[in-house]
Amino acid sequence: MNFEVDGKAVYAATGGRAFDASLPAVIMIHGAGMDHTVWTLPARSLAHRGRAVLAPDLPGHGRTPGPGLTDIAAMSAWVIRFMDAAKVEEAALVGHSMGALVALDAAARAPGRVKRLALLGVAGRMPVHPNLLKAAAANKPEAAGLIVSWAHGPVGHLGRGPAPGLWLMGGARRLLERTPEGVLAADLAACDTYDAVVAASRVVSPVLLLLGSEDKMTPPARAKPLVAALRQAETVLLPGAGHMLTSEAPDSVIDALLRFL
Repeated sequence: MNFEVDGKAVYAATGGRAFDASLPAVIMIHGAGMDHTVWTLPARSLAHRGRAVLAPDLPGHGRTPGPGLTDIAAMSAWVIRFMDAAKVEEAALVGHSMGALVALDAAARAPGRVKRLALLGVAGRMPVHPNLLKAAAANKPEAAGLIVSWAHGPVGHLGRGPAPGLWLMGGARRLLERTPEGVLAADLAACDTYDAVVAASRVVSPVLLLLGSEDKMTPPARAKPLVAALRQAETVLLPGAGHMLTSEAPDSVIDALLRFL
């Protein structure tokens, strides 16, 4: 489905059903260097269970043209303008990794418009390794390789994915390699400098944190300051999962979102 934000075209997936703004809305925000496709399974499950789902491609990602945005605050303000364009007054926000920071910041920015908040693969601070920042800034292929390696737990590395024959790490790498030049570097730099704990203190809606027990990029222990700063927080730990929760543990993610939302 296409919208217009700031005079530019924006693409958003709807989970395979026509978007109906009269239904409870769920907006799903992807992570750094990715796009709406990471939400294919949960978006479809929610859309076929009475939710109006929108999974937009942020500027410079997927089918939405650039330029990309360069900090979390700008991205969260864009999400609010996207809600305006879609005529969505209030919604539940679901975000993964960088998208979780964007969703959190949007909830802090416009608390009256965010009913619930689900954050996947998130931490109070999300520092990015200097080698990865350098590789992304130089547009080197090794940036995607580093992310894919660090982001996947045993399921991705050992081939025990939920669907036979599905190459999780290869698919994730191809998705990152499609990102326009400079966008991944900007995304990672935005994550590196953002303090989620500050925003968390202004969030009033109930929050669900979905964390992978084997996550090397945002280890569960790093979410503790964020949980402490939130007023209403529930944490669900997914055993054996790394950072790529929607592909490594899709059924568990869907079950948790259906219950929470």
